[in-house]
Amino acid sequence: MKRIIKKVAVLGSGVMGSRIACVFANIGVQVLLLDIVPKELLPEEEKKGLTLESKAVRNRLVNGHLQAAINSNPSPLYRKSDAHLIQTGNFDDNMKDIATADWTIEVVVENLKIKKLVYDQVEQFRKPGTLITSNTSGIPIHLMLDGRSDDFKKHFCGTHFFNPPRYLKLLEIIPTLDTDKEVVNFLMHYGDLYLGKTTVLAKDTPAFIANRVGIYGIMQTLAAMEKTGLSIDEVDRITGPMVGRPKSATFRTLDVVGLDTTVNVANGLYQAGEQDESRELFKIPNYVQQMVENKWLGDKTGQGFYKKTKDAKGKTEILTLDLNTMEYGPKQKVKFQSFEVLKPIDDLRKRIKVFSQQTDKAAQFFNETLFGLFQYVSNRIPEISDELYRIDDALRAGFGWELGPFEYWDAIGAREGVQRMLENGYKPAAWVEEMLNSGKESFYIVENGTRRYYDIQTQEYKAIPGAENFIILDNLRGSKTVWKNSGASLIDLGDGILNIEFHTKMNTMGGDLVAGLNKGIELAEKDFRGVVLGNDAANFSAGANLALVYMYALEQEYDEINFMIKQFQDTMMRMRYSAIPVVGAPHGLALGGGCEINLHCDHVQAAAETYMGLVEFGVGLIPGGGGTKEMTLRASESYEEGDIEYNTLKNVYLNIGMAKVSTSAKEAQDLGYLRKSDGITINSNRLIADAKAQAILLAEEGYTQPVRKTNIKVQGKGALGMFLTGANAMYSGRYISEHDKKISHKLAWVMCGGDLSSPTEVSEQYLLDLEREAFLSLTGERKTLERIQSILTTGKPLRN
Repeated sequence: MKRIIKKVAVLGSGVMGSRIACVFANIGVQVLLLDIVPKELLPEEEKKGLTLESKAVRNRLVNGHLQAAINSNPSPLYRKSDAHLIQTGNFDDNMKDIATADWTIEVVVENLKIKKLVYDQVEQFRKPGTLITSNTSGIPIHLMLDGRSDDFKKHFCGTHFFNPPRYLKLLEIIPTLDTDKEVVNFLMHYGDLYLGKTTVLAKDTPAFIANRVGIYGIMQTLAAMEKTGLSIDEVDRITGPMVGRPKSATFRTLDVVGLDTTVNVANGLYQAGEQDESRELFKIPNYVQQMVENKWLGDKTGQGFYKKTKDAKGKTEILTLDLNTMEYGPKQKVKFQSFEVLKPIDDLRKRIKVFSQQTDKAAQFFNETLFGLFQYVSNRIPEISDELYRIDDALRAGFGWELGPFEYWDAIGAREGVQRMLENGYKPAAWVEEMLNSGKESFYIVENGTRRYYDIQTQEYKAIPGAENFIILDNLRGSKTVWKNSGASLIDLGDGILNIEFHTKMNTMGGDLVAGLNKGIELAEKDFRGVVLGNDAANFSAGANLALVYMYALEQEYDEINFMIKQFQDTMMRMRYSAIPVVGAPHGLALGGGCEINLHCDHVQAAAETYMGLVEFGVGLIPGGGGTKEMTLRASESYEEGDIEYNTLKNVYLNIGMAKVSTSAKEAQDLGYLRKSDGITINSNRLIADAKAQAILLAEEGYTQPVRKTNIKVQGKGALGMFLTGANAMYSGRYISEHDKKISHKLAWVMCGGDLSSPTEVSEQYLLDLEREAFLSLTGERKTLERIQSILTTGKPLRN
């Protein structure tokens, strides 16, 4: 049957329920969010004369939870205005309204008895044939079906979102034996395409896949720490970004999640794990038990493995718990010899292999965690999953790992990993030995640009289902690269579309990257029909290479800076006015020059999680790569009859002057960095494929090379005077510094068209020349150099 999700009912508005409601509101789906009715009045409610029958009281819990979610940072909403899609109510008055929902999601407390009571109500009002799922993270799904109707059982499934559900991509789909296969297929597809999730089919086993393996990994880390005698600071240094894990590493993650939550899951796995060979590992260490008794649960109680405090000068300080004394002390700097060896290695897989081959205590600890993990995941097949790729997907999407367990194993080498495991007292499952004995040397291979996984049942490599919808550049780079230098690669995506991939550090703009852009346009005009600007890095681009600007400015090499900016401007115009369509595919950070590149594309297909902005003000500059020109042009194009044009221009001016960065692609549209006609891809895994489809569409619609604009309306001295007066008033009120005032004047000069007595139509080149002149003059300012230096050394802007 064809299912269309127009309305979702979420039962339970706590931390997860309110945020799951926001996930659906983000994609434009109506949501009914319900919770229980309070049993007592609050003092302030009594003062207002309210009663337990007052609607404000009856919906107090649900409204409070939703407002707390909306106000949280980071926000669960792409933009706060989408909250209007969420209607609130309570179980007593509004459960009948779930009859209008296409999907009801239960997210109440983790108590089977309470869940069953809720399902009794759901059975009364739910429309037959509609979806009913539970977001439980631990209760076996099949236990919830006692006493339920056949229609309920057929349409019931576990849908386990991870917290925070906007930012963690994992959605585990856990069917029962009674779940209709059509329901499972629909949820797998809908979660991927519409919710932007990595949907992983899991079995109804304790903690499902991600938490089963993830909690094992945490407990193994605690055991390895005790075995090697490392400290909390040392472990978090080892288990963070250096090995492809989140910045929060191990102990900071435990503090954020809440130690009680981890302990509850670990206890549950111990109680349910009679057949688990590693069951004893899930026993809670004494120091963790003591922390729970002390209520040192992490962020929720103000202290855990770390404690935030203030020193004698009032400066915030982070203290670390010493597990030997159970007292807090200053964070320690961590140094290991192996770290020096790893510093120059950018490729994560190579870094993992080299780290594993080191012999110091850090490497010993790392190997202890890896070899235990390898043994555990190999033994979990087929218990928790029949396919190994699902385990990798779950850990990457649910815990933020860059590599899954079997991908780590491949990085070391499957055969070498087994040998070293045996040497260290660990033994893989028999199927791994069988795989190696059959001549297959890895868990994954890439054939003709398609990644395949080792299927244990057939003992052959198979394509990952659904992967045909994704374009993974890592799989194409070896066979489809047509040109490359140190800053960029040109990759043939097929169907006449060329991809320009950046690969500098943070994808910052430099000479090699600009050369790659020009070469890509040149080759595409000759041999292709469209271009995509996309990459698989964590961020699209963090902007200009500030170190280069700083070096030239420090040495007063202003001709070099002028040449560099002119070259970038010319490249933007070359790209904008090429004979083939250019589609940008930003994701993550797209700042400064990274934003300017997308401003000059024919179409932008942005990931929903795109943080875009012209941030040059923060380093004492104005956008110099065509950004100021383009935003002025867009303001000019947006003027409508009867519009107060100064107001439109002012909004653009303030966005640049305040260095506003969007918190989502939707907000980037509101700020004008993306046009309303630009597209948004919810699942970033689909981004490059979607961008390619747009490039093909533009080409097939008969793309015509645009003509450079000469009719950009600028406002002249009238608007200039308004902006200068505003900047001077801000300075006089001590809201901005003297240097900020100077930058504001420069920006206003460019956006108003310079010394023009009245509104005038000018060309793009006219504005680009003004823009470059202003940028160049600001690089000669001492305050600008100080700001750039601060960014380069501390990562933070300096206010001066």
